[in-house]
Amino acid sequence: MFFAAIAALLVVTRLCHVGILWEGDSYPLAAAGQMLHGKALYREIWFDKPPLLPLVYLLFGAVPGLLLRLFDAAYAFLACWLAYRFARDLWSEAEGQWAAALLAFFLCFDFPSSAIPVASDLLMIAPHLAAVWLAFRRRAFWCGAMAGLAFWVNPKGALIAAVCAVWFPAGIPLMAAGFVAVSAAVVAWLAAMGAQGAYWEQVWRWGQLYAGSPFVESPLKNGVVRTLDWVGFHIAAVIAAAWFLWKTAAKVRWIAWLVVAVAGVAMGLRFFPRYYFMLLPVVVMMAARGLMMLGRRRDFVALLLLIPLTRFGPEYLRALTDVQWRDTAMDRDSRTAAQLVRVLARPGDTLFVWGYRPELYPYTHLAEGTMYLDSQMLTGVPADRHLTQSEPVETEAARERRRALTRTAPTFVVDGLGLYNPRLAIGRYPELREWLSHYRQVGRTAETVVYERLH
Repeated sequence: MFFAAIAALLVVTRLCHVGILWEGDSYPLAAAGQMLHGKALYREIWFDKPPLLPLVYLLFGAVPGLLLRLFDAAYAFLACWLAYRFARDLWSEAEGQWAAALLAFFLCFDFPSSAIPVASDLLMIAPHLAAVWLAFRRRAFWCGAMAGLAFWVNPKGALIAAVCAVWFPAGIPLMAAGFVAVSAAVVAWLAAMGAQGAYWEQVWRWGQLYAGSPFVESPLKNGVVRTLDWVGFHIAAVIAAAWFLWKTAAKVRWIAWLVVAVAGVAMGLRFFPRYYFMLLPVVVMMAARGLMMLGRRRDFVALLLLIPLTRFGPEYLRALTDVQWRDTAMDRDSRTAAQLVRVLARPGDTLFVWGYRPELYPYTHLAEGTMYLDSQMLTGVPADRHLTQSEPVETEAARERRRALTRTAPTFVVDGLGLYNPRLAIGRYPELREWLSHYRQVGRTAETVVYERLH
């Protein structure tokens, strides 16, 4: 009954979002969809995330809707089960149930754009928990393999390997063997596609440019504010975890795990809500034990769960009923723009999207007419700021990519950025003006302009 209740919570909350695609859904979904169109990742699809992320979306056919949300729920359930097994092995059945329940709760009652889609940071939770659990169980090779899986989902997975090394120092050689075995398989796959160089360019070089250019004036102040916000919404778990650390003698491993997780959150100085999924596993595990150590006082601490419940619970009703919900305005506009394209599209037509609107690919069901799912690498302005800012993080490389774009001929071009930020509209770039003259405007929504190629 306990796990049935967790499964029901996860499924019901995710089903409230069947009709919505969040940013965390749309990018890997678009990449996986293009792979199903026969495109090779990195070589024919520009994708600045590790390769296992879109591969996971192939498991359910890379389609939006019911299957996507059932997958989200199943993955969250897997993470909760791993937390249960880990805590049960460490302490007892009671701590196992608390760990699973807390993780399920916080994977539901958080910002919807972070908690619902199984994006890179959330996808790392299961291998994160599995790796540290296996380190505790002295299963060094498989521990390293799980850390390797985490790394090929998110580069921060390398930090998980460091945590495992602290938990089981004697197993480091076998951990390294497991990590290398997984990595060798992925590298061999990239080599078979001829995509190693493109992978390095897109994931690491572009990722370094992105991480090295915070978009706020005071990133450290922003980090403090957002971390305090996170602590406020997770105050029940934080208090229980702090009590655990205070009362536990053998705490070096836990402090090391906590410090590494905080470092993972801070990497890149962005502090987006989804980045805190790096911190959630260790806090939940410590909190599960801390709640049991609190005795009867845990009931008062557990009441603090009402804070995130009352803040984020109504968001599920809003997802079902509020057609003017600000958080989903861009997604609604993308659906409208996709409908305009579908009415005009014929078999074999292709699409290029200017701006960061990758959801247009699964919504239109069209293959990409270029290698680009969005325009960040063409403007040089990352998507975390391009709706309001126009200063590029790179110039010459972006210019060369725009010149390469003019050698393509997608059937439809959808500008999903220019009406937000006219300085980055597709027609503002000299290299693209002659190319764009071969297109005519055939539709327009509140935030999008649709062009079709002249025949």
